[in-house]
Amino acid sequence: MAYNAAMTEIQPSCQVDLAIIGGGAAGVLTAINALRAAAPGQRIALFEPASGVAQGIAYATPWPEHLLNVPAGKMSGFPEQPTDFLDHLLARREAADATLAEQYVPRLEYADYLQQRLTEAEAASAGTLQVVHDAVISLQPQSGGHLLQQAAGENWQAAQVVLACGNSMRPLPLPEGNALPPGKVVDAWDYDGVRMLAGDQDLAIIGTGLSMADCVVSLLSAGHRGRIHVLSRHALLPLPHAHGGSADFDPQPLLHGSLRARMRRLRAHVRAAEAQGLPWQAVMDRIRPLGQALWRSLDEADQRRFLRHVVRYWDVHRHRIAESVHEQLTAAEQSGRLQRHRARLDAVLVQDANLQVHGRGTPPFNVGALINATGVETRALGLRNPLLQQLLGDGFARPGPHGLGLDADPDTGQLHDTHGAPQPGLWLVGSLRIGTLWESLAIPELRVQAQQASRVAIA
Repeated sequence: MAYNAAMTEIQPSCQVDLAIIGGGAAGVLTAINALRAAAPGQRIALFEPASGVAQGIAYATPWPEHLLNVPAGKMSGFPEQPTDFLDHLLARREAADATLAEQYVPRLEYADYLQQRLTEAEAASAGTLQVVHDAVISLQPQSGGHLLQQAAGENWQAAQVVLACGNSMRPLPLPEGNALPPGKVVDAWDYDGVRMLAGDQDLAIIGTGLSMADCVVSLLSAGHRGRIHVLSRHALLPLPHAHGGSADFDPQPLLHGSLRARMRRLRAHVRAAEAQGLPWQAVMDRIRPLGQALWRSLDEADQRRFLRHVVRYWDVHRHRIAESVHEQLTAAEQSGRLQRHRARLDAVLVQDANLQVHGRGTPPFNVGALINATGVETRALGLRNPLLQQLLGDGFARPGPHGLGLDADPDTGQLHDTHGAPQPGLWLVGSLRIGTLWESLAIPELRVQAQQASRVAIA
């Protein structure tokens, strides 16, 4: 059931106890927790410029071929209710399905789940919620709160603010990318736009990660007949989840020692698992709860080494896809319809109705259009959100470690200013905490951060 702001009886107000900036999964989870904890009369505003909430980038797709990358049984939005998403799915199905917990369901069902829980939380709350379909473009700390300015020009006063701004796409890694003809470049997150490219022409996808996988399955579902070229520096495709037993080794020693020593131990665990007939995925699943601790326990030099030498290989083993999606990619590559290029993108030239793609390390090839699937922008100075640019420019925020995301207290999410001082009443939830936590994009992390931020922000 889609959430509709008109369902609420709340009258527009410019003064609230809590402002949540961003209406994707992180923002909506924060709003749900805040509504559950709100005292009578407390006001919450959720700012989201898009027409819907609980979608963001990942869950905005309307297409059923885009599946969750995690089994349904592990996707509850609430730590204390581990089967909540599964309960939601079961309630909507006519017959019980004993295998549903292990299935990778369409992502659109997760947006529906969050929307329904938001509606339920508002109906049961002692507080009130107002959804404002506009962007916040500036924030100024004031005595006792913060002054927020909307894109439309209206000012809001908020005692507490949670920044849950979500993700933005990296630009194409070439200066002339923005000068290509209209309709010749489509972002991977423009789900309808990608499908409209399906046809006989060859296409190029820049990037070979999860967004690329979405694009390929969309094109195949839409009947694309041309070749699909995918290009990235390492040309590593996402790897699949696997069935099998659980690895039972003690992962705690991986929190100690150098990056090199940890990688040696990790490989040894994989060899031991294989000797027991277990897939390597069982080892990654065993260390999954330690993602943030693994990052935080590395010293600064080893974090830099990880980002320089290990991250691409880590990502494909950590951020896996459903086996059915991987099978589609494999079949397309084996048939020649999907062609992989290990190269750095150098230039894209316009030739009549085509584009000629030049990559360092691969011969040029011609395509009818280009899809930007370069992934999430993590560099603070690359963030194109006007609010985040204003916060950085005015010194109310600073880049996180290694220039990734924004700097915040790793335990509480409280934003740090340009001098490293905590900003009273300003909290981060989600991908902006990547520099301090690394693991800060997936639901297991978002649900904990949303709960923590809401408890302090609505107290």
